[in-house]
Amino acid sequence: MGQAICELKHMPLSGDKELDSQIKKWVKWDRNQDTLSQIMEAVRNEDWDTLRCRLCRRIDFGTAGLRAVMRAGFDSMNELVVIQTSQGLCAYIKEQCPDEAEWAERGVVIGFDGRYNSQRFAELTTIVFLSNNFRVFQFKRMVGTPFVPYTVMRMHSLAGVMITASHNPKQENGYKVYWSNGAQIIPPHDEGIQNAIMENLQPHPDSWDETLLCGNDLLSDPYNNVLPPYYDALKKEISCPLMEANGRCPLTFTYTPMHGVGYAYVKLAFSKINLKAVIPVMQQVAPDPEFPTAPSPNPEDPKTLCLAIERANEKKTEIILANDPDADRLVVAELDETKNFKVFTGNEMGALLGWWALENYKINEENPDIANCVMISSTVSSKLLKSMAQVEGFTHHETLTGFKWIGNKAIEEQNAGKKVLFGFEEAVGYMISTSVVDKDGIRAAAHVATMACYLRCKKCMTMQEKLRDLYEMYGFHATVGSYVMCTDSGLTKRIFDRLRTFEDGQENTYPTNILDGEYEVESVRDLTTGYDSSTPDKKPVLPVSESSQMITFVFKNGMEVTLRTSGTEPKIKYYAEMAGKPENKHWDELTTTLNKMMDGVITEFLEPAKNGLKVRKEE
Repeated sequence: MGQAICELKHMPLSGDKELDSQIKKWVKWDRNQDTLSQIMEAVRNEDWDTLRCRLCRRIDFGTAGLRAVMRAGFDSMNELVVIQTSQGLCAYIKEQCPDEAEWAERGVVIGFDGRYNSQRFAELTTIVFLSNNFRVFQFKRMVGTPFVPYTVMRMHSLAGVMITASHNPKQENGYKVYWSNGAQIIPPHDEGIQNAIMENLQPHPDSWDETLLCGNDLLSDPYNNVLPPYYDALKKEISCPLMEANGRCPLTFTYTPMHGVGYAYVKLAFSKINLKAVIPVMQQVAPDPEFPTAPSPNPEDPKTLCLAIERANEKKTEIILANDPDADRLVVAELDETKNFKVFTGNEMGALLGWWALENYKINEENPDIANCVMISSTVSSKLLKSMAQVEGFTHHETLTGFKWIGNKAIEEQNAGKKVLFGFEEAVGYMISTSVVDKDGIRAAAHVATMACYLRCKKCMTMQEKLRDLYEMYGFHATVGSYVMCTDSGLTKRIFDRLRTFEDGQENTYPTNILDGEYEVESVRDLTTGYDSSTPDKKPVLPVSESSQMITFVFKNGMEVTLRTSGTEPKIKYYAEMAGKPENKHWDELTTTLNKMMDGVITEFLEPAKNGLKVRKEE
């Protein structure tokens, strides 16, 4: 670092005061030789545009924490940014909890996955909190994301940090924050943490002091204290008769952790509830930050399941379970009548697990109080749980997109004396019980396998047959969802601004129809600006956020479509649904109409040809 500072003094800089100031700060503060060399090399090459992008823009801390490419720069994930973020988070926790005794007693939880630099970023985060006299429960081995919120609740900690980029490509990493209630942070914590980061950018000398990790009484590994109760809680969710049925059922399950951390934890979960051991996809079973067989390790992408399907065919297993690399999400596939694997969408599995959560509750309770039960889903997920609630008598709540909202709503309902059975989002995230108030792919895998055994051996049904049964009971819900890539944030904003000023630039004027008036819009809700044409005061019930784009159109024929920006990727996502009544058996017609309308919405609202956008069709 000292050599770089000396070299910099004798080098011509850009002449841009802001950029030159940021270059000097980076060289002064960064102690990682690789990232320091990246910046110095760019200075030597007078690559001012790259330096301006890397140093004059800062990665924003939001409710999803941080997620970005690992490289040098204040806009990226690296050691310096992790230290700055940890210093800010630490300062914010101190502000919210000024009792120093609480810092040393309750402390914080820190975990990491199998990605490049995850363990190093976790250790630096630990150092920052130790240097501020916080107790730190840091896992010494790779863990699935669900173990961090579980540990926060179990240890009554002040906060938790998970170093992961979930299913993103190998070049990326992230920093995810949980609050003391065990749920992901929601406003105003995100803004408070961001402000605290900006006030604590200069690394404290102790923030790089690795000796704090050695023989420190404030540092401990919570693994042995939290693993047994985590699995004990899972066992309590499944009755003895169901566990006995698990052992008798001949069904077997092929499993892939997608080069992530899930295998050991799912394997243990299956043994605890008397399921046959999963059959692993050997090429993907060990954690590998290269993701060699799945460059985009997202199990929602059918291409990533090719090896699992090969393995399932080889071993003649009828069901495939796939976690994402940090094991908080789950994709399920089942052999169909044509001997091909049907991959369930998040909405389909959400419907099945919603039914299962209710069925399991009835099995476990002598006097079930269904009227006191609650299920929760995000606003872009299928409304089938809502339809189910209307028939069965439980309460259904809808939240904004993301498990941060689902988890916090679950806690609110639980505190009000309600029994929260289930929560889900269409992006294959499932919360079964409130042992973990976040999506949990390990617990979901155990419950899906138990549900499949119950259906097969008790009801003589496949999961696909049960799904059709649910449609018969509650109405067929046709859904479609995908995205268009848009790396230009300015263009994204212009697309959404055009929709909300559709009539000659006037505010709150939106498209009124598609396909030359064939389908008319009944109402519009804009959760970016806070407008809802369907309410008396024109204000939406759900929270408003100016930092993200989100508009929902409800058509007169019942079709509902939401357009929104992704919080972690340069995408404009869309989610659409046609919900039929139980008496409407023309399911193909509903699907055909939905697809036709979505083609119109994409063409007329997003204008992909004009804007140079590539549409990814749902597969």
